[in-house]
Amino acid sequence: MIGEFLLITLAVAVPISVQAGFFSKFFTGEEAQAKTEVVGVFTATDIPLLTALQNPNPLGARGGAEIVVDENALVSTGPVGEDDIAEQKTSTGEIRVYTVREGDSLSRVAEMFGVTTNTIMWANDINKATDIQPGDVLVILPIVGVQHTVKKGDTISTIAKKYEGEVDEILSYNQLTSAEGLSVGDVLIIPGGAMHAAPARVYAEPTKTSGPVASGAGFIHPAPGSVKTQGIHGYNAVDLAGGYGAPIRAASAGEIIVSKSSGWNGGYGNYIVIKHANGSQTLYAHLMRNDVGVGEYVAQGQVIGGMGNTGKSTGNHLHFEVRGARNPF
Repeated sequence: MIGEFLLITLAVAVPISVQAGFFSKFFTGEEAQAKTEVVGVFTATDIPLLTALQNPNPLGARGGAEIVVDENALVSTGPVGEDDIAEQKTSTGEIRVYTVREGDSLSRVAEMFGVTTNTIMWANDINKATDIQPGDVLVILPIVGVQHTVKKGDTISTIAKKYEGEVDEILSYNQLTSAEGLSVGDVLIIPGGAMHAAPARVYAEPTKTSGPVASGAGFIHPAPGSVKTQGIHGYNAVDLAGGYGAPIRAASAGEIIVSKSSGWNGGYGNYIVIKHANGSQTLYAHLMRNDVGVGEYVAQGQVIGGMGNTGKSTGNHLHFEVRGARNPF
């Protein structure tokens, strides 16, 4: 547990000189006198050392705060590890980045962040766990989805339909080579899956936005003039449709921590993540181009890219997420 200390007695022969009264700062009476007499050699001392972090829950590194819902299905709301520090970092679904170091393995990185290796592979378009190299920058993207235990008669198609997932995404995330590779008892993660029988997409009444008026949370509209085609869904996101290449603006000032301009990227396609001063993050997905790179600081309202149709998208629109704060749009 964090904060526990292991007292180890070390015998150290080090010549020292101790002035009278030195130990009186720490001890009183006879103790101070006894300590002061040791002026030639330290024979022993107790040195507090931090113990290795203990994780009593063997499932804590799997990723996903899992809650039993129905029919052997578990809803995953994002990675929550046993480490208090990791828990603080992931409690709001924070997206993080990690630079691979010499000697790292994908499983080790996954354990550090309290996620599965597949979560990292899926979000970074990695085909094999051994593909990572020192210097590679990995996006640690918390996966929200449903865990399902395969029953007799299940197929990838029926499972995808039940949880409103995508067959290709299920195959990719679970490292399945074909839809025929299922066996009763297999456990699958359905990325972005939902646990209800209602239609897959519930769209809000289209509303056309006006200019970049600041919201109560301090965010301005990221795509002025667009039409909201879907209300809150996925990870605290809304969909805003507009013309191909329409300017996408930073909802608030901050630092670019992710700028992916190619690849599937877990369905986001080309996307950007901005970290703001209050600790919240905004994500801008399906872009046709990225105008900013990692490490840049952008002002509120600055154009960061163009609206597009990359990744898991059915038309030109911006998928706009707010992590760690309310999405006002």
